[in-house]
Amino acid sequence: MKRAALLLLLLTASAAHAQMYKWKDEKGVTHFTATPPPATAQKAEVKNYNTAGAGGVALPSELAEAVRSRPVVLYTTANCGAGCNMARTMLANRGIPYREKTVSSTDDFDALKKAGSDGQVPLLLVGRTRQIGFEQSAWDSALTQAGYPTEKMLPQGYSNPPPAPAAPPRGPSAEEAAAAKADAERAAAAAEKARQRDEQKNASPNFRF
Repeated sequence: MKRAALLLLLLTASAAHAQMYKWKDEKGVTHFTATPPPATAQKAEVKNYNTAGAGGVALPSELAEAVRSRPVVLYTTANCGAGCNMARTMLANRGIPYREKTVSSTDDFDALKKAGSDGQVPLLLVGRTRQIGFEQSAWDSALTQAGYPTEKMLPQGYSNPPPAPAAPPRGPSAEEAAAAKADAERAAAAAEKARQRDEQKNASPNFRF
């Protein structure tokens, strides 16, 4: 039994730790691969990473650094069609962590324009770099220059956050907030009066001898 438990522990540890090779090709482009680099590679390094983070899923260090310094954001619409579908597929196949922002309301379109688009989607943001409209080679180049691995290295079980509106929901205006506060105060006062009436109604009568 102890031997089996030890074997399970070793298997779990090996799954949680892995090696990644970092190297540059003859053009100076940095690559991250799970297999050893070619003999012509320059400045090859072996990187160890641990995938056992919060919830058992964490990003490799190089990928986590790219996400931290140059986060990827994808803007889409419901009727974007093939362009947005190809964009999602491309990011998934390359293993790019990203946030998707949906554009449907007037506020969302304002947020899209503020991000740098004239209204066209998909819009890809890689840090401060913008790519308007899907073009595989241009998107790949932007991601590579930002330090994202050329091969998929996402740990098993990792998932991107669900799509969210491009513009955060508006809060109530000052007038609406004041009206809501007044309504709440009136309701509280009415409830207090009702409570006092119930107490008087249920109070024991005074007995006289």
